[in-house]
Amino acid sequence: MAEPRSKRPRVTLPACPAHRPLPGSRVRQSFPPAVEEGLCGVTGALLELAYCLQALGEYFDQSHVALPNVSKFFLHQALEERKAAEALMKYQQERGGHYCSKTIQKPNCEYAVGLMKALAIAMVQWKTMIRYFEELYALSIENADPHSASTIKKQFIGPKIQKIKMMGDLLTNAHRLDCSQDGRSSLGDYFMDRLQKEFRTGIESESSQHCSPCPPLQHCTGAAEGLKRPHRESSQHRNGIGPIHATIHCTTMLPQCNDGTGAKVKQGREGL
Repeated sequence: MAEPRSKRPRVTLPACPAHRPLPGSRVRQSFPPAVEEGLCGVTGALLELAYCLQALGEYFDQSHVALPNVSKFFLHQALEERKAAEALMKYQQERGGHYCSKTIQKPNCEYAVGLMKALAIAMVQWKTMIRYFEELYALSIENADPHSASTIKKQFIGPKIQKIKMMGDLLTNAHRLDCSQDGRSSLGDYFMDRLQKEFRTGIESESSQHCSPCPPLQHCTGAAEGLKRPHRESSQHRNGIGPIHATIHCTTMLPQCNDGTGAKVKQGREGL
């Protein structure tokens, strides 16, 4: 007799037991109440995770710790989790549901007094969140809500998997540098703060340099009149009516773009 297959233990979703569907919603269509309740609970869990990451970021910014890049990293991750929670709220509104406001609990991360423990806490929190989203995905499939299942899989499960991989790499490098676990100063913490790529370049998105758009033609009327004036005055001099001006300088400077158009305009002006 074959042994029964072991089922994966289900994680209890942080659902909202007091959640009630929004009455009188005209846009609600094929949105099961169980999925709406699960979305509401996971949104609250995301806000709690953002609060925990923000607390870690504020800790590493203190004067006796002085790891500014690590602090900015955790604060940036807290901002991303808050944006994810807002995206879930907006999705519920689009489907005709609503989010129940909850009391955000105090983050239990006072014992994270070292870089190793802080990274481990963040990794455990993200693993818990991805389990929540997997259970929510399965709940959407069971309740015949393919739209919610597709949205959860593409917009939330994928980014969380990448973050878990990133945190695993950070923990491996922290072990190699023998970073502190009890809050004492360590040279490995300083090297991680200064040399780790995720802490240096993963904080701010790279700003692409684009050519600033040129002003409209009506802003350059003075330049246009200045370029036309020498031809008119030179014709008057040929007729013997008025004097000729040797050089006329335009007071309005055209912006120089990266594609070389400003240089071409300048050369044409010097030719005139």
